[in-house]
Amino acid sequence: MSLNALAPSEVTQGIAQGKFSAAQVLDASIARIEAANARVNAFTAMHLERARNQAQTIDGWRATGKPLPPLAGVPFAVKNMFDVQGEVTLAGSVVNRTNPAAASDAFLIQRMCAAGAVLVGSLNMDEFAYGFTTENTHYGACANPHDLTCISGGSSGGSAAAVAAGMVPLALGSDTNGSIRVPASLCGVWGVKPTFGRLSRRGTYPFVESIDHLGGFANSLEGLATLYDALQGPDARDPGCHAKKLEPVSPVLSLGTEGLRIGVLTGFFEENASPQALEVVDLAARQLGNVARVEWPDAGLARMAAFIVTASEGGALHLNHLRTQIEDMEPLSVDRFMAGAILPAAWYIKAQRFRRMYRDKVNTLFENWDVLIAPATPVSAPTIGTEWLDIQGQRLPSRASMGMLTQPVSFAGCPVVAAPLWPTSSHGMPLGIQIIAAPWREDLAFRVARALESSGVCCLKKVGL
Repeated sequence: MSLNALAPSEVTQGIAQGKFSAAQVLDASIARIEAANARVNAFTAMHLERARNQAQTIDGWRATGKPLPPLAGVPFAVKNMFDVQGEVTLAGSVVNRTNPAAASDAFLIQRMCAAGAVLVGSLNMDEFAYGFTTENTHYGACANPHDLTCISGGSSGGSAAAVAAGMVPLALGSDTNGSIRVPASLCGVWGVKPTFGRLSRRGTYPFVESIDHLGGFANSLEGLATLYDALQGPDARDPGCHAKKLEPVSPVLSLGTEGLRIGVLTGFFEENASPQALEVVDLAARQLGNVARVEWPDAGLARMAAFIVTASEGGALHLNHLRTQIEDMEPLSVDRFMAGAILPAAWYIKAQRFRRMYRDKVNTLFENWDVLIAPATPVSAPTIGTEWLDIQGQRLPSRASMGMLTQPVSFAGCPVVAAPLWPTSSHGMPLGIQIIAAPWREDLAFRVARALESSGVCCLKKVGL
């Protein structure tokens, strides 16, 4: 049995039944990382001493008959914008390399470890989370495990690639404009971007405070649900965390989709999608049965407003870096941060005013629909270094356009499960869908995801690294 190919539930059950130990699972994960990371470049740091101590603790609990927590012994890794105690939080940049080490773990790492998961390392990303490709000049591009010549997506590219390559079953990432959904789509793994404000962001490096979400990746839908449930709950020390209570989704996976009103997004989401992206949506829609066509309000305007808010807040956050350390910054992000820093304040105010009206329209849409489906990316993974995409006759810049179908959704704060599909015309490369629900209704997105997984439409495929 290959221990690094197991789903989280298989890890926890195997440890509980004494088939193998947490230490053996960890050793298998480390061996897989050592074998594959030189080609994938997902990891930027390993945290082996603490990982071995955590695994030893889990095995001690099992030996003494102590009840095991829900993720006992499951290896995981985090985007290197999460604080790890005793490590410098890089956020994909050499600008941060002289910062003091983190005094404590990020709140979500604390939650994962409390659930028994074992932290093995930190992962590659776009500098300061500003990008959709993880072509990081400082730490190298993160390759797609299904084709090492292609991008993994971003900005949480290392997180998705680590799961797709079988290095870890679970990983944490962030999503502002699509940074979980894009790499999940391109690497063919499960991902979740919860409702804005659902999860605490304490102990993570910010990008755009008014849009940043945290979430995760998994090699199974059940594992994703368990990860999401472990991360949930209020955090009184994070004013941006608006969750009032735990709302577990694991129990709803068996409920099915009967009675749910499901739609497929048209308009902007069709006009900016390749034939492969339209194919995977059609595959999902046919499996779900009676699915209507639905127009999402003001998607194009929302994307424009998201660009303004992103650039403005990002530019303001990094203004001092632009003044004092610009030569150390990622060339691909410097121009965008500089442009954002000089945007008129009136533009930002108008964009946020529009956002309030826009969210009201989106919430009204969900009075008639429970779940909506759209492509997660306009195309499957392009080759590393690709500058331009051709999408339905439009010549579009690659790095900015990979998130064009995700930006309108996160700007409204809606929860999304990213599900992996495999179009027949993409030469064996994945291309995922977004399963979108109304704010605070992650449970409905997970129910639809389970139906698609159970039918075999959504699945992971092992790589031959």
